[in-house]
This record gives sequence, C-alpha cells and structure tokens, in this order.
Amino acid sequence: MIEEKRTMARHTIHLDRREKLSITGVLDVISFDEEAIVTETEPGLLVVRGQNLHVTRLNVDNGELDVEGEILSMVYEDAGHAPKAKGSMFGRLFR
Repeated sequence: MIEEKRTMARHTIHLDRREKLSITGVLDVISFDEEAIVTETEPGLLVVRGQNLHVTRLNVDNGELDVEGEILSMVYEDAGHAPKAKGSMFGRLFR
C-alpha cells in the first residue's frame, strides 16, 4: 500500500530567489555535495547544481526535499546518463 501512495505523489518544484528549493515527488537522493544533488523523482532523475548546497530537510516517506544554497541549474537526466565521477571524461576520450 505504501508503494501505491508513492507512485501517485505529485512532483512539484518551488524555487525562492534561487536560494531555497523545495521539491516533492522525491523517491530517493542518490548523491549530494556542495555543488550537486542528484535525486530520483517521479518523472526521472533530477540534477540540481549550485554552490554551497545544503539539504535542510529530507523526508523520503513523504517525498519531500528542501535545499538551501545558490541554485544555478536544475536538469532532468535519463537514468543511463546520470552524472559520473570526475575522472569519467578520460574514459569517454579514449573509447
């Protein structure tokens, strides 16, 4: 029954002055640091990039995530194109 509730959750994004971000419909947080937060949301992977990013609230049961910092971009990615480790550029160059 919990799974049914999670799949029906609405996905919303609210950005206030590029400093405070609230997201609903979050299924999981895959990775985060001060420059990027990768989340799995209802419509797909969402990558939030910025500076001094901090997760201020995470409630996966309710699908809610709050972030503070300087938000520079938000991009939906395909699951197969999630951001990779910094050294991965060499791997692409020498294929």
